[in-house]
Amino acid sequence: MFEALTKFLLAYAIGNLMGGQIVGWLRGGIDLRRLGSGNVGATNALRTQGAGFALSVLLIDVLKGVIAARLVPMIPWPLGVGAGLPREWLGYLCGVGVALGHCYPVTLGFRGGKGVATLAGVFGALMIAALPWMLLVFALVVMISGYVSAATIGAAITVLFYAIVIDAHPLHTAPVIFTIAMSLLVLFKHRQNIRRLWCGDEHRFEKARVLGRLIDRRSDL
Repeated sequence: MFEALTKFLLAYAIGNLMGGQIVGWLRGGIDLRRLGSGNVGATNALRTQGAGFALSVLLIDVLKGVIAARLVPMIPWPLGVGAGLPREWLGYLCGVGVALGHCYPVTLGFRGGKGVATLAGVFGALMIAALPWMLLVFALVVMISGYVSAATIGAAITVLFYAIVIDAHPLHTAPVIFTIAMSLLVLFKHRQNIRRLWCGDEHRFEKARVLGRLIDRRSDL
């Protein structure tokens, strides 16, 4: 299990490389923690710095999920030196590590992002067939409601549904255990958003609510 622990910690370290911090440093020292919601993820970057900045943050956070889940498990390991975890489980374990590293980075006092982009990279690396369904639900919810948080929660539920129902994995397998754990993490990280959605106080991207405005106009006819 020494291999599993080492690679989990390496994935966690990769998760600590925050896209918001990296792009902010490259752009002259912009600190997203002092702007908007204080989150270092792409959503706050979009609100406060614009689409170009946010896209750069998004790409970095997605890429580190791919690297941790796909490449870290493939790092050669001496035979017989603490090895033994099945390769599939090792990939998902590294996925957990990079997600926790993004959400709770030791370099930022354990105050990181919400893990959505990084988890998208992990799912893209390990469950590529589920990714289009996640993106479809995410896009539809955003275009109808304008709420990114609601879209994120919908995408998390979608991938869990895909793993259990569509792909029909048994509950004790790595994909299902991983998706359950990460869906719970997403819900926990969005607990304040859920409260604001319930109270009607959540921030809405009105420009993205293309289908919602169309539905509103049709209902007024």
